[in-house]
Amino acid sequence: MIELEDLPELIDPVMICAFEGWNDAGDAASAALGHLDETWGGKVFAALDAEDYYDFQVNRPTIWLDGGVRRITWPTTRLSVVRVTDPKPRDLVLVRGIEPSMRWRSYCNELLGFAHELGVELVVILGALLGDTPHTRPVPVSGVTSDPTVARSLDLEESRYEGPTGIVGVLQEACAHAGVPAVTFWAAVPHYVSQPPNPKATLALINKVEDLLDLRIPPGELADDARAWQVGVDQLAAEDSEVAEYVQQLEEAQDTAELPEASGDAIAREFERYLRRRDNQGPKGEKPITGHATERPKDDDEE
Repeated sequence: MIELEDLPELIDPVMICAFEGWNDAGDAASAALGHLDETWGGKVFAALDAEDYYDFQVNRPTIWLDGGVRRITWPTTRLSVVRVTDPKPRDLVLVRGIEPSMRWRSYCNELLGFAHELGVELVVILGALLGDTPHTRPVPVSGVTSDPTVARSLDLEESRYEGPTGIVGVLQEACAHAGVPAVTFWAAVPHYVSQPPNPKATLALINKVEDLLDLRIPPGELADDARAWQVGVDQLAAEDSEVAEYVQQLEEAQDTAELPEASGDAIAREFERYLRRRDNQGPKGEKPITGHATERPKDDDEE
């Protein structure tokens, strides 16, 4: 692993975290982080000691062959860094792992130790949950924070959730107690089609990160995958009259709830994203994709 002292000085670093498991419906959050890592070629510089945080009977290691040599990959959390240059240089510290089995407070403190050493200015945590949302509509993404100052400055909801939580909620609170600004984005995945992957929800999270940090994130194949996913679910729903009727009920309920929100602000945000996509087209003329990120946080935020 690369030692911290071997890393170059980071530029306006932001830490983005996602965890496989309970907080990751449809693998949407971990896939979003994986997309960022692959897009900019992340370089792993640290990994947490798996012995400290994982029950290997729950998250088992895997054996693989490397040129005839048998090796073991242990479940853990890895940190990598990528440098974004568009529209201006900035570094992203990507934290990707499996929700730990034990010692959550120590786990969060270790991540916050890295954030302090690297001069991280903001922590963005990605999650996904199962919800009563139709697959045919833009994916609802709620943005919440435990810090009233951050809520005001970024126009986000202050979290009021009460109930069972996962590592996403615990890390959000750890950041608040440590005085580290932190935001959590939750994508709602239709509970009737919860199996991974869900590229539409992944793309919605990517769009939220893009808007929050004023970045241009190439969607790559995510846009086509999201369209193909929706077509596939459409076909499955059409083959089952009960599912089709249920989806229609969800559509009507959501359309009614969001009717007052059909505002110029929502249209303006989508148009701005379209312009960014157009300006950032590759040599093959990548098609702009709009309409996948929600324009309104859910009222019942989750952690």
